[in-house]
Amino acid sequence: MRLEEIRQEINKLDMSDKILLIADVWDTIAQSNKELPMPEWQKKELDLRYKLYKAGKQNLHDWVSVHESLRKKYR
Repeated sequence: MRLEEIRQEINKLDMSDKILLIADVWDTIAQSNKELPMPEWQKKELDLRYKLYKAGKQNLHDWVSVHESLRKKYR
């Protein structure tokens, strides 16, 4: 089935079925995430951040405070 045909079939679905389909697609992506390449620059950045974290030189923020900060900023 071609991509355009898939889109047409998706458009025929009701909202709850579309949401279930999205969940299924994300599940298949998560199962095959080892196949997704990570650019070398991104690996280096993550390694650097982890090294700084382990050395106690990285400021961390919990997701609640980050979320609140973003909500205030973009209201």
